[in-house]
Amino acid sequence: MNGSGAPLGDSRADRTDPAAAKGLLRARLKAARAAAPEDPAATRHRTELALAACQGHEVVACYAATGDEPDTWPLIDALAVAGVAVLLPVLGRRPDGSVRREPDWARYTGRRGLRTGLWGIPEPTGPALGPGGLAGASFVWCSALAATPDGQRLGVGGGWYDRALVHAAFGATIGALVRAAEVLDDVPVDPWDRPIDLIVTESALIRCRR
Repeated sequence: MNGSGAPLGDSRADRTDPAAAKGLLRARLKAARAAAPEDPAATRHRTELALAACQGHEVVACYAATGDEPDTWPLIDALAVAGVAVLLPVLGRRPDGSVRREPDWARYTGRRGLRTGLWGIPEPTGPALGPGGLAGASFVWCSALAATPDGQRLGVGGGWYDRALVHAAFGATIGALVRAAEVLDDVPVDPWDRPIDLIVTESALIRCRR
């Protein structure tokens, strides 16, 4: 049973093997997204709610959505037009060619100021702010496959935001954008998983209870 009543299966977390439980749940959620592309109206409604949540924040960090992820580009563009500084992750490689596992950040300056980064993810071409650049944002939108009303988040599996949120400012609001069917009663968690404060779906803004 999940928060929307959608039949995604038993969402209870296996506390004895979180990694295995996360893998199974991720596979099920990704399959559900692939099988049912989101209606543009759902994106519009989610964007409106997310914009309302960002009111009063001068610097907002967000992820650059690709594939079946809830589309963040309408939100990114609307924030930029409103004069909000939007930070996007820069995922790159070290000089030895290995993947840098901690995201850098740079300010979004419009679609023309983007390049195709690691794994085809768009990223800004402007000055890099370093991993600590995230501390300048008072609101951080994290990528997620699912979230719970008590603030647990199931990420997409790369660990990028687990590492990034170490640099988030104290008191920053941490939010996730998901589909209503992805608000679950429970998700598997590890000790390093940081709870979130806010969930926005196409139909609701949920302030997480801790």
